[in-house]
Amino acid sequence: MANRIMLNQASYHGSGAIAEIVTEAKSHGFSKAFVCSDPDLIKFQVTSKVTDLLDQEGLSYEVYSDIKANPTIQNVQNGVAAFKASGADYIIAIGGGSSMDTAKAIGIIIANPEFEDVRSLEGTAPTKKPCVPIIAVPTTAGTAAEVTINYVITDVERKRKFVCVDPHDMPIVAIVDPDMMSSMPKGLTASTGMDALTHAIEGYTTKAAWEMTDMFHLKAIEIISRSLRGAVANTQEGREGTALGQYIAGMGFSNVGLGIAHSMAHTLGAVYDTPHGVACAMMLPIVMEYNADCTGEKYREIARAMGVKGVDDMDQETYRKAAVDAVRRLSEDVGIPSRLEALKEEDLPFLAESAHADACAPGNPKDAGVEDLKELFRKLM
Repeated sequence: MANRIMLNQASYHGSGAIAEIVTEAKSHGFSKAFVCSDPDLIKFQVTSKVTDLLDQEGLSYEVYSDIKANPTIQNVQNGVAAFKASGADYIIAIGGGSSMDTAKAIGIIIANPEFEDVRSLEGTAPTKKPCVPIIAVPTTAGTAAEVTINYVITDVERKRKFVCVDPHDMPIVAIVDPDMMSSMPKGLTASTGMDALTHAIEGYTTKAAWEMTDMFHLKAIEIISRSLRGAVANTQEGREGTALGQYIAGMGFSNVGLGIAHSMAHTLGAVYDTPHGVACAMMLPIVMEYNADCTGEKYREIARAMGVKGVDDMDQETYRKAAVDAVRRLSEDVGIPSRLEALKEEDLPFLAESAHADACAPGNPKDAGVEDLKELFRKLM
């Protein structure tokens, strides 16, 4: 079997990188941008950091902001209609996973209109054409949606999120500028950073992991674990490190998949509107304990990457516990809760069945049945 790696055509990293948006738009000969950005980013003048550059260069654009934190089928369908009316020929997605996931779905449907119902994009839909060209500008350091072939849409009617995996949705350009992330509040910085750590750890332990993605994931674990506390404290070094670490994690997991921490987090988000990063952070140590006996020596390397000393002198049980404890400690230090007050016993069957059906579940290193997932959810109560 051949292993595949897919990345952006180009990516830019570092303070001031957003200036390259103009360079890329001109070099591709684009005529008008469809700017996808959520209402809060517009309100707090984060989006304008990009649109001001477009204005200065006389580049035409139209802003679309009908985007929710957990983007819905309706958000996508409204966006498709707005794109068609705009006369745009490319998309600039500014924001976290919500803006980028909405942009990806819009871009895919414009190029592949037979999927305009949106639901038919779930899983690995057989799209034929690349999506509308996307320049992705993250404002959070967590989802890595700017470098992945994944996006997640919420089906409000059925109370579920569904994952779409499509090589045709990869943004052509990623602009990872920590200055675009400096206005993130502490809670959002913490939750998105823990989402990135979950990407790195699940990507490292997933069934499809291999040497090249292991390289990405271990480096991402190292950078995120040493940077996230500083990012929450809004230090420049912490912001820059977390921004880079989450991108590196995305380079890996996009190509090998994730596991049940993500499938369970998707379900919690759909049912309780739990922020995705918070749900991931709560599930990660629980799932790591469950998976431990199917991970060989990998937890030793996770513990080492997280700065645990003396791992080579530990036996397997000790270094596995050290890795889980290091994750729990980081989560606590950045203010993530360990319990979900909204969780109810009567919801467990639906939650477990939904998580079992999620596209991320098959990649988990240890197979988990519905009853196993119920027990794991119960540990949040």
